[in-house]
Amino acid sequence: MAADKLVFAVNGERFEVAKVDPSTTLLEFLRTRSRYTGPKLGCGEGGCGACVVFLSKYDPVSGQVNGSSVSSCLTLLCNINLCSVTTTEGLGNSKDGFHSIHQRFAGFHASQCGFCTPGMCMSLFSALNNADNTNRPEPPRGFSKIKKYEAEKAISGNLCRCTGFRPIADVCKSFAADVDLEDLGFNIFWEKPEDANVERLPPYNQHKVCTFPEFLKCEINSSMNTLKSFKDNGALECQWYRPASFDELYELLNSSEFIESHVKMVVGNTMSGVYKEINLYDKYISLTGIPELSIIERNSKGFTLGAAVTISKAIEVLKERDGNVLKTDGELVFGRIAEHMDKVATPFVRNMASLGGNLIMAQRYQFPSDIATILLAAGSTVCLQMASERLILSLEEFLEGPPYDDRTILVSIHIPYWSSASISSSGTSKYNIIFGTYRAAPRPLGNAVSYLNSAFLAHVASDRSSGDIVLLKLHLAFGAYGTEHAIRARKVENFLVGKMLTVSVLIEAIKLLKEIIIPKEGTSHPRYRTSLAVAFLFKFFQPLSKDLAQVEKNNLHIPDVILSSKQLVEFSTEYFPVGKPIKKVAAEIQASGEALYVDDIPSSKDCLYGAFIYSTRPFARIKGITFNPTLVSSKIVAYISINDIPEGGKNVGSSFRFADEPLFADSLTEYSGQCLGIVVAETQRYANMAAKQAIVQYSTKGLEPPILSVEDAVRRSSFFDIPPSLYPTKVGDLARGMDEADHKILSAEVKLESEHYFYMETQTAFAIPDEDNCIVVYSSNQYPEGTQGVIAKCLGIPQHNVRVITRRVGGGFGGKATRSNPIATACALTAFKLRRPIKMYLDRSTDMVMVGGRHPMKITYSVGFKSDGKITALYLNLLVNAGISEDYSPLISHAIITCLKKYNWGALAFDIKLCKTNLTSKSSMRAPGQVQGSYIAEAIIERVASFLSLDVDVVRKRNLHTYESLKFFYGSSSGEAPEYTLPAIVDELFTSASYFNRLEMVLHFNSCNKWKKRGISWVPIVYEVEPMPTPRKVSILNDGSIVVEVGGIEIGQGLWTKVKQMAAFGLEQLWDEEKKYLLDRVRIIQADTLSLVQGGLTAGSTKSEASCEAVRLACSILVSRLKPLKQSLEEQMGSISWDTLITQANLQFVNLSASTFWVADDTSSYLNYGTAISEVEIDVLTGATTILRADLTYDCGQSLSPAVDLGQVEGSFVQGIGFFVYEKLEENSDGLVISDGTWTYKIPSIDTIPKHFNIRVMNSGHHKDRVLSSKASGEPPLLLAASVHSAIRKAIRAARADFSSTDPNDSSVSSFQFDPPATMPLVKELCGLDTVEKYLEAHGEV
Repeated sequence: MAADKLVFAVNGERFEVAKVDPSTTLLEFLRTRSRYTGPKLGCGEGGCGACVVFLSKYDPVSGQVNGSSVSSCLTLLCNINLCSVTTTEGLGNSKDGFHSIHQRFAGFHASQCGFCTPGMCMSLFSALNNADNTNRPEPPRGFSKIKKYEAEKAISGNLCRCTGFRPIADVCKSFAADVDLEDLGFNIFWEKPEDANVERLPPYNQHKVCTFPEFLKCEINSSMNTLKSFKDNGALECQWYRPASFDELYELLNSSEFIESHVKMVVGNTMSGVYKEINLYDKYISLTGIPELSIIERNSKGFTLGAAVTISKAIEVLKERDGNVLKTDGELVFGRIAEHMDKVATPFVRNMASLGGNLIMAQRYQFPSDIATILLAAGSTVCLQMASERLILSLEEFLEGPPYDDRTILVSIHIPYWSSASISSSGTSKYNIIFGTYRAAPRPLGNAVSYLNSAFLAHVASDRSSGDIVLLKLHLAFGAYGTEHAIRARKVENFLVGKMLTVSVLIEAIKLLKEIIIPKEGTSHPRYRTSLAVAFLFKFFQPLSKDLAQVEKNNLHIPDVILSSKQLVEFSTEYFPVGKPIKKVAAEIQASGEALYVDDIPSSKDCLYGAFIYSTRPFARIKGITFNPTLVSSKIVAYISINDIPEGGKNVGSSFRFADEPLFADSLTEYSGQCLGIVVAETQRYANMAAKQAIVQYSTKGLEPPILSVEDAVRRSSFFDIPPSLYPTKVGDLARGMDEADHKILSAEVKLESEHYFYMETQTAFAIPDEDNCIVVYSSNQYPEGTQGVIAKCLGIPQHNVRVITRRVGGGFGGKATRSNPIATACALTAFKLRRPIKMYLDRSTDMVMVGGRHPMKITYSVGFKSDGKITALYLNLLVNAGISEDYSPLISHAIITCLKKYNWGALAFDIKLCKTNLTSKSSMRAPGQVQGSYIAEAIIERVASFLSLDVDVVRKRNLHTYESLKFFYGSSSGEAPEYTLPAIVDELFTSASYFNRLEMVLHFNSCNKWKKRGISWVPIVYEVEPMPTPRKVSILNDGSIVVEVGGIEIGQGLWTKVKQMAAFGLEQLWDEEKKYLLDRVRIIQADTLSLVQGGLTAGSTKSEASCEAVRLACSILVSRLKPLKQSLEEQMGSISWDTLITQANLQFVNLSASTFWVADDTSSYLNYGTAISEVEIDVLTGATTILRADLTYDCGQSLSPAVDLGQVEGSFVQGIGFFVYEKLEENSDGLVISDGTWTYKIPSIDTIPKHFNIRVMNSGHHKDRVLSSKASGEPPLLLAASVHSAIRKAIRAARADFSSTDPNDSSVSSFQFDPPATMPLVKELCGLDTVEKYLEAHGEV
């Protein structure tokens, strides 16, 4: 009997759904049909963790409840029948009390923008829950059974763009009984490490949260007889089928209804995170009801795992259950397979994804599977069910076959048991099994496809006479290198079997291997991938060859997650509560999922949803747009184009100081990613899918080729003007400086690529038509005032008819300054046209394609210098790729030069051109121009040092500014001499970080290790900022509570926190001695363009301090109004309370609201200083980089809110690591972004940040022209991440010296082009793609 409804629980609340689209995900249901907003949509791929929930299932036979974290954006709603879902709201909330996870996230300052925090909480909760359900000994009170390493690894699949992960790791570790609490970072629970005590932490109760309600257990138990008698075939009303046997499955498939339908078979549905669905299916068949697909059998022949067994379950059963060291060869093979699987995907995807599904993707879609490769090497077989027969095939035969259709079902996978044996008939004795698996991927853990993976199984024995290793049997499997499927390198196997493993044999084997591992045309980094195959083969065989075996000294295994950190935060109580390290405003409700972002605002029942159709061609005429006649196309409600702009309106989608940018392409596309139209549907998912059904006809007849590079722009003189007032000023006499030089480097180049914002919350807007031709727009936005103007101009209405509201933003980094305008404007236009509420929430791919990012640029420089490294003159030619419109670009030249001036160049001149290209507009991104300018300076310093064969440290120090040269280059921004703290910072950090001792240790390490090399380096920064004009309004309500209205936007930078502290400080000035604690009385409210005008742009790191100064001035006005009344009342009553004062003020009609508009004076610009030392280790065989340690000292002036500033320093530095090491934005030949999601674009994650991360936020004392002596912290530390890149350069140089066939001091060894990002392929290429071959040839000659 078919079930007629779905029944499940969410946070203990019963849900019963009678009919639902079977393609509906759990996340979509939670966000549109429940009151829960904790799970967020971040990527839709299972790659970011924002949507993680805890899914529990009840076994009525055993009475046990089992649960795990799952990615709700991939989990289909119909798949959770009779399950229980726990979201972060179910752990705790503001009404019932927060969970200790929420409280610790707040207390350890581990939430900034907060968008990722609910998912982090649920990943951690899942790990705690699973650990506490083990039979491990009970931990001390207040702790979980979880181990420190497990706790950190719990969030290995979660992404965060704000915090830098260190405080999140501390939250996780705080629950582990094996943690040393003194090692945990800066928090509100204790001031000094020696005060650390678990009793001070929010108490943790292992069984506080009920993950499976009793009522649902009762329903399941009561229905057991029914389920046994009738069969749970699914929910037919939802077109969801769940056959209980293969006979039932094929009966369904052979029915006429199914033959004519578009049918999808699912287990965990995680394939949809890899291969995006662009159309709807008529029917779904869940294979989870067929018992054979879930079998787990272990016997003397090996493991048989049903194809529906999840990857997580496979890992669990392949590991030895009691946790002891695996001893037998067979168990070693199983354990190694499990260990490798544990690095595949994310924990919350492995908990859903089936083993068979992974192999089907590899066979049918050529998915570069790690699992297929390792199982191939292990000699696995598969069982296939066809309509009329069942087949047993080797995995190799399965993979090599033509793609199987949906009627061929993978039933099970068998992994054989391998054991050692004796061979008496030959000259060898007992043989051993050796099994190894390898992968090279952009990140060690999480959602990352390998560049190449491999696995090798060998039967080896020792020859009795020579002692050499003899290879008796071999399986050599390789995959993911640009091949249709994983393969066995049989030619190499056949060549090696029976031979002794000598150097000459290995050389010949590698030659054969290189003929086999040839990536197909179009595969990125083909030579790198081939070199990886050689490297892994060598790595496997090296320990087995007596000629090659060597011990790498001091080469300890480095865990994938953080090890330790220290924070030294200097703060003052002079302006209390300003300067106190309080927890961030709204941190708990961000963790509990109660903090509202734009998409969390409930939609009305008549709300529609929009999605962009964008161009895939950069410069072409649009001949027409039609839609494929598919099921999802029938869901289109409306199509909005340029023709729908109202009379009197303009085709404008964005605007800044210099020019407008059109909302729609008008008959001619100007760049790939340009908006062509808007598809409107009843759900966001339908709209997104329908937009992909658009067929755009293009024509390029009679058009010139597009301009896609700065070189093209120069050839065709395609430039934007830089206003003279914004063009930076040259310094000194260039000709004279060049004449004074002993040496010159002429026309050297540096190239810098773009970077994507990758905020966790993609571009979002919600537009609601209002009365009298007005419209209200909720926008995730850093510049609501600008958006208001653009919408008004597009709609042809006055700005007072447009109300833009922004409460908080889930990460911006500059990407929601001007680049949020097109989304908000498109949303407003659609709502205005249809007179219905409209939401637009860009999917991750569309966001990355359309929004743009950091400015790419090409720099050509000539530099003159003395023989001692002192630079006398520098000339630069800068070509900045601005994209299709000016946007922010005319401002970037000044930013570049300002940060480049951190060294004393003697004389500095430049020619800067803004290149107009047929690419998306580039805009401001955290430290826009500054990060490029600072890096250019470092590249030049490195090149000069290399040219002179001098230590780069000597050249850096020699060219640091004196105070006199600083004034010469920076003018009044340099301040007074005592404010120039950089030299002291450098000296102090050298001492505290033991720089020179570690430098010697690095040299020693490199001399002892061939295949791992280390580098250590430091960089300084000088960063000029100027606070922006800012309005504020402070109001005191009748009950004495205080409301502060903000123009600046809370984007995670702690603006609300600092403003709250400043408001309390400002109003407490009413009391001379005994202060009233008003901090808890202050509330900051959202930005509203019709309430507080001239809000301006939240950017440039200074909006917080400017907002604070505006609030302080507003509070001063209120104090001046209240002080006479207070004095009068005190004369009558003695000491009075705040409440009494405000009551009397109301009775006497005192104006309790004050507004100010603060404008900085001419002396407001100032310089920020900092230094970082970074130490790295590179793998010469793969190019992988591990950041061993980073030490930062940053001058924060007198911090307004030390915990906030610490978080900004850490998060900014880690984001800089992304730019310098990991984030490579790829485009196709038409300029269309193809690195458009978590699979292809890698931001830093917990497994890629420094293993030792030490920060000092320095209090440099009084600065008379600063806001309470404070300094900015949001952007400058990002520049310090160049120290990581510089350290990698040093490590590469050490490797090149080792493998150079010439003199190691040759300039070709030490001088090489090394532009960011320092990706694995680039690092390996610079170390040498043939290092293994060189090494073997050298040993073969000995």
